[in-house]
Amino acid sequence: MPAEAEPWEGAGQNCSIGGRGGAELRPETRRSGSPRTVRYRIMFLEILLASVLGFLIYRYISWNKEETLALEDGWWGPGAKPTAREDESIRPFKVETSDEEIKDLHQRIDNFRWTAPLEDSRFHYGFNSNYLKKVLSYWRNEFDWRKQVEILNKYPHFKTKIEGLDIHFIHVKPPQLPSGRTPKPLLMVHGWPGSFYEFYKIIPLLTDPKSHGLSDEHIFEVICPSIPGYSFSQASSKKGFNSVATARIFYKLMLRLGFQKFYIQGGDWGSLVCTNMAQLVPGHVKGLHLNMAFILRSIHTLTPLLGRRFAQFFGYTERDMELLYPFKEKIFYSLMRESGYFHIQATKPDTVGCALNDSPVGLAAYILEKFSTWTNSEFRNLEDGGLERKFSLDDLLTNVMLYWTTGSIVSSQRYYKENMGQGPMANKHERMKVFVPTGFAAFPSEILHTPEKWVRVKYPSLISYSYMAEGGHFAAFEEPKLLAQDIRKFVTMVEQQ
Repeated sequence: MPAEAEPWEGAGQNCSIGGRGGAELRPETRRSGSPRTVRYRIMFLEILLASVLGFLIYRYISWNKEETLALEDGWWGPGAKPTAREDESIRPFKVETSDEEIKDLHQRIDNFRWTAPLEDSRFHYGFNSNYLKKVLSYWRNEFDWRKQVEILNKYPHFKTKIEGLDIHFIHVKPPQLPSGRTPKPLLMVHGWPGSFYEFYKIIPLLTDPKSHGLSDEHIFEVICPSIPGYSFSQASSKKGFNSVATARIFYKLMLRLGFQKFYIQGGDWGSLVCTNMAQLVPGHVKGLHLNMAFILRSIHTLTPLLGRRFAQFFGYTERDMELLYPFKEKIFYSLMRESGYFHIQATKPDTVGCALNDSPVGLAAYILEKFSTWTNSEFRNLEDGGLERKFSLDDLLTNVMLYWTTGSIVSSQRYYKENMGQGPMANKHERMKVFVPTGFAAFPSEILHTPEKWVRVKYPSLISYSYMAEGGHFAAFEEPKLLAQDIRKFVTMVEQQ
């Protein structure tokens, strides 16, 4: 027999179905179920709520616990790791050139095949080839590479072997120290498409502040290494060489130089390398100063989508809103315009790299276009890309020559694939916070503004956040004095803790 149906409240009363004389089944007249069913439903909801709450607590605790990356080891040189102990000597190094090198460059520039730009295209389609003619004329006929080599050699260069790679760095000590004073070691790390040369104008402000009208409360000795695969640092022969491996190598470099505790500073890839150093060896890092941050794991990064009206509700300042809105222009269109190179280099770096490594003109256009739009996105509206508003052609071409003469464009681009080729949040360090004292300089023309709320999620020990007056992506190259002042302010705050 079929199971007996539960009776309806009000059964036997006159009612209709669909208005045709039958019973109308009103929801409010049905029973909510037997007492046992109700209890089961309540228990299920309690268990579900407890599980969700427990998961959220676990994620909060795991996301906020102070953990470090494992300090492992590696071998990135060609072939198998030798059984003999690695040579740990530090060798002096000098940048050199030759008549053959310069002659080959000139011949390649002379054979450049020019393509006419679209009318009134300015820098909207990339590097404007009309302005490129001017750059090439200067490069071919006026740029003095030998003179720039002398400028490069004004600071002491060195090399040392670490994990199978020859690591290049400059090490600049203060020219004079007040009696009884000890300089503070500061490691500064560059990014792409920059180089150690980005720091040449900020170094004297840090090592010899009094001679430049600055307080000598803090005097630094500055170490600027080249990321392996950039300039004079040997490229990895193995797959997988990423920012964590770089951070470990640079930590070993600092130990080899005799520094147990030190400050670190970086932008672009340098910010990630320095962040990884703070995650690997937090006890050795006195302070971390950044002018860019990779913030991938934060709900705050989605809040601008809700619109300017709700921004203040989420704690954004008026300055944040100026730099984040209008959203379509400041974030969406900006990222769309500026991310094409990223997708290429994070997937197939060798393909475009082969072309750039064979053509100094193509290399210059590819690199210098970034020094235009990453310095100020509005420069794309100018016929010359605004390149000479912040930089000299000598400085720009010196940076290009560091890629050209060392043949390092391919290996520098591979760094994108090694770090980002697996997708966001694939690496442990991306899911970890940083608990060393941190300072952040927010330059207004950076590709994407990073509000303090975003930075603090990843760096809860943020003690200094500064809205900089001007400047963009290449902070040390563009605004050395502003960056030096912010570093000094940050170090003062660390020392007073």
